[in-house]
Formats: sequence, structure tokens, C-alpha cells
Amino acid sequence: MVSWKGMYFALALFLGSFFGSIFMLGPFLPLMFISPAWYRWITDCIVATWLTLPVALLEMVCGAKVVVTGDGFVPGEKSVIIMNHRTRMDWMFLWNCLLRYSYLRLEKICLKSSLKSIPGFGWAMQVAAFVFIQRKWEDDKSHFEKMLDYFCDIREPLQLLIFPEGTDLTANTKARSHEFAEKNGLKKYEYVLHPRTTGFTFVVERLREGDNLDAIHDITVAYPQNIPQTEKHLLKGNFPKEIHFHVQRYPIETVPTSKEELQLWCQKRWEEKEERLRHFYEGGKRFSATGQSIVPPCKSELRVLAVKCASLLYWTVFPLGMLVLLYLYSFAQWYFAAMVIFFVVQQKIFGGLELIELACHRYFKKQQKFHDTKVKIN
Repeated sequence: MVSWKGMYFALALFLGSFFGSIFMLGPFLPLMFISPAWYRWITDCIVATWLTLPVALLEMVCGAKVVVTGDGFVPGEKSVIIMNHRTRMDWMFLWNCLLRYSYLRLEKICLKSSLKSIPGFGWAMQVAAFVFIQRKWEDDKSHFEKMLDYFCDIREPLQLLIFPEGTDLTANTKARSHEFAEKNGLKKYEYVLHPRTTGFTFVVERLREGDNLDAIHDITVAYPQNIPQTEKHLLKGNFPKEIHFHVQRYPIETVPTSKEELQLWCQKRWEEKEERLRHFYEGGKRFSATGQSIVPPCKSELRVLAVKCASLLYWTVFPLGMLVLLYLYSFAQWYFAAMVIFFVVQQKIFGGLELIELACHRYFKKQQKFHDTKVKIN
């Protein structure tokens, strides 16, 4: 049975992302043809306001409790975040941690490319320049390279979330992981999957070369009670009662530089995750002795509460206001229809707004090089 909380959660997120993409992000799309860097900063801030909504819904409506232990974050630093993929929704639940310990506008996520086609959610993710992948390295390498170089060029202080396991933990994926372990003489894991290190090493090396990486955050996520594996579980009201994050921060100076050593370093982190999660689930279901947050956040709980309340209020009133606007004014109806057509058509023709943004940046970069060369000649 679908629960009212599940329906409210899904409907609130969809309406917010749908109308937000059209009426909040849409007016700023032309800015990418003038200044991609300013377009990126402004749209990141707008998208971050929506990212507070699932945090508010999970905690204030659905009663989820968040516990963070370990090293925490240095606010505003540039980092790669690696995390075990326990459920299909881990990337969304991480926003509850980042709201307190970092800045949501800095986060980018590596996601499967099919998600960009979802109306509302997918459109906003395209505008936010999330990194969409095919899960085939031969196809993904070039796109990774272009996106990472772009972030380095515009000095975007991103915090890039990647899942080295490639998929969430299920009976089927665990079986495939066990087969991989048998073929390669590795230990079989019960609480994590063996990581794929190719993409991870490429991202770290590329950001390092572009001087756009301060640290690697290794996050272990666990659910001590119910585990909502998919979106269907959320619709049925099976929200996590508690979400535990254990954060380990590694300054980039302490991380190996060679590709082979970096691969071994990532594999070592997953060995530690397996052991940490074994103690968690077979012990007291907590990462620390107290089971409470021990890392001082960069925002007070009072400030977080204010943000959550403001988010719930705004994202409840905003979609209703847009519906009224559409009902009363024909110009709003024409604008709405034009933007929906634009979002659909541009993806069919160009592959996504993030690719158009990359093309604009390459054009401006080429023009700048041409101008610099002309000045030197003169």
C-alpha cells in the first residue's frame, strides 16, 4: 500500500523540481551563452535551495534521525566523496549530512544517464551539471575528462560524489561481486561490493592535475533499522528511521599519486568499510560508542532547523503559486509550454543542458586563446 507520507514526499519533490526547473532555473539559461562561470554559480545556488527540501521532508515529516561520526568536513573545500552504495537513495540521504557539515551548492553527483530524462528531476540535474554516465568506461572516459576539465577551468570548488561500487547492494549484485572475488582471488564481502577503481583513479588524477582537489572524503553509510532499498519503499512509507554516516577525511597530500597505488588505496578503504559495517550490524548498530553525532557541524542545529522550516514553507507555497499563475495568465501558459518543449527537444538534439554548457565554455575558451594570440602578435 502507498502511504500518505510516501505520496506527499514524492509529490512535493516532483512539483518542486518541475516548477523550479521552469520558473526558477529557466530564466537563467541564456546566461550560459554569456558567462558559463556565472551561470554555474547562480544555478548551483538555486538548485541548492531545492536540495534542502528532501532533507526537511525526511527529518520533519518522516521522522528520520541523522548521526554523523568521524572526521567531518572542512567547509567549502574541494573534494571527492566516495561512499558505499547500500540503497538506490544513498545519494539523496547524503544531503542530510552535507546540509550540516558542508555546502549543498558545491555537490555534484555521478549518476546513470537515464535519470536525466525524468521531467523536473532530470532537468534540474542537467542544469546543475551533474555527471551522467553510461557505466561503460569506454563511453564515460571522454565525458568525465570534459566535465572535470571544465570544473577546473572555471575554478568550481566542487565536492564530487562517486560510488566506486557502481550499483547498490542487493542479492544479485552481491552474487556478482562474489564471482568477481573468486576469479581474482579476493575476499568475499557481505556488506559492500568490490569497488571499480578505474573511474575513481581517473577522477582523482584529473582534479589533482587541475589543482582542484583538497581532500578525499571516505563516507560509510549504514541503516540500523529499516533499509529503504528503492523508491518504491519510500512510496510505501518505509523511510529510514536512522541514517548513520561515518566520515574519514584524507588530505590530498596523504593520498598516493601513482595509478596503481591509488587503486590499492581505494581497495583498502573498502576492506575497512566491510569490517566497519560488520561491527555496526553485528554489534550495537552504531559507529561510535555513544551512537550520537560527535563531529561539530559548521551549522548549528538551530540554523539547520530554520533552513528546514523555510524550505518546507517555500516549496509548499511556490508550486501552488505557479499553478495559480498558470491559471490566471496566458503569458505564463505560453512560457510554461515553451520551456517544457525546450527541455525535451534540447536533450533529443544536443544530449542535455550540461553538454550545451560545455560547448559554450569551449567556445569562450577558444575565443580567449585567439584574442591572446592576436594581442601577442600585435
